[in-house]
Amino acid sequence: MMVLYSGTTCPFSQRCRFVLFEKGMDFEIRDIDLYNKPEDIALMNPYDQVPILVERDLILYESNIINEYIDERFPHPQLMPADPIMRARTRLFLHNFEKEIFVHVCTLESRSITDEKVLDAARSAIRERLTQLAPLLVKNKYMLGDDFSMLDVAIAPLLWRLEHYGIDLPKSAAPLQKYAERLFSRPAYIEALTPSEKVMRR
Repeated sequence: MMVLYSGTTCPFSQRCRFVLFEKGMDFEIRDIDLYNKPEDIALMNPYDQVPILVERDLILYESNIINEYIDERFPHPQLMPADPIMRARTRLFLHNFEKEIFVHVCTLESRSITDEKVLDAARSAIRERLTQLAPLLVKNKYMLGDDFSMLDVAIAPLLWRLEHYGIDLPKSAAPLQKYAERLFSRPAYIEALTPSEKVMRR
């Protein structure tokens, strides 16, 4: 059985929980206290971070790598496009999300960063980049059109935490907020939320 070591408030762990519940398969989730991690986390991941997926002799870390493995191992429903060109574009999009958005999420999640100027700069960068995504969702149900995909999985934990992070989106981002509600209404999304995450949003 797959075991996911998951932080109860970690947005990256939430991505992996979301995918596991979308697949509807047997797995075990081990909740990790991010501020008092057991020693074996650093043994499994040299960066001493969750999520970590363990299946027999395989140990994986980094949420996008874990999720692609789960998607290939359990192909229904498929979350990465079948077409190689679309799959490559999706991977590039995921890479851009990490570089342009989630690097700032890491700043907001860090306990060691207390400088308000740095935190405000991170909030502004996230607000700006998310607002740029809004036009894409005027006609599209999901990021890639009608089909729910790994891009939606990647962005969902951030959209859930906007209020928690103190990020207000402008009115022009209304399509993005409607899209977020579509994501949050998916049964797998609701199942994957931890009690700590449920209270992040009123």
